[in-house]
Amino acid sequence: MIKRKQRIPMRDLSTMSPEEREGVEKNKMNGELFNIFKVLANHPALVKRWTPFAGHILSKQTLPFRDRELLILRIGWLNQAEYEFAQHELIAKRGGVTEADIEKIKEGPAADFSPHEKALMQAADDLYNDSVVSDATWATLSKTYSTEQMMDVVFTIGQYNLVSWALNSFGVPLDDFLPGAQKK
Repeated sequence: MIKRKQRIPMRDLSTMSPEEREGVEKNKMNGELFNIFKVLANHPALVKRWTPFAGHILSKQTLPFRDRELLILRIGWLNQAEYEFAQHELIAKRGGVTEADIEKIKEGPAADFSPHEKALMQAADDLYNDSVVSDATWATLSKTYSTEQMMDVVFTIGQYNLVSWALNSFGVPLDDFLPGAQKK
C-alpha cells in the first residue's frame, strides 16, 4: 500500500456546534469515532448527507456479507487505499473471510475463487478500469443475483471507490487499533 501524507487534520469536535458534533458522533462504533469521521468533521453538512447512503451500502443492502466485503476489499486494493483496506480486512475477518481469501483478493479475478467470486473480483476490476461492468461479468453474476443485488454490486464498488479516493486524497491516518498504525 502507498503511504499518504495527511492533508486534512482531524477536527477537534469541541470546536463544533452541538448539532454538528451530534451529526458526526452518530458515526461512532463501539463508542469510538474513527479517524475518517474526525477528518470528515471538517465538513459537517457532507457527513450529514453522505452517511445515510454509506450506512445503506455497509449494512442495509441485499448482498451477502462475504460478497460485500470481497467487493470492498478489491476496490480498496485497486486504489491502494491503506485505510480502507485495513478497516475492511478486520471487518471481513470477523465475518469469516480468511487470510488466504485476503491474499486472493489482492490477485483479483485470476485467483482461485469460485466462478461467482471471480465475477465479483472482475466487476470491481471492470468498473475500476472501464467504468462499466462487462457483459460477461454481468451475465455470470445475474445467474444468481436479483436486479437489486446487481445494483448493489455497482453501488458498493462505487461507494468504496469514492471513499478510497477521499481517504487517499485527504491522507486519513490509520486508527490506532489497525495494524501498521503509528502509535502515539
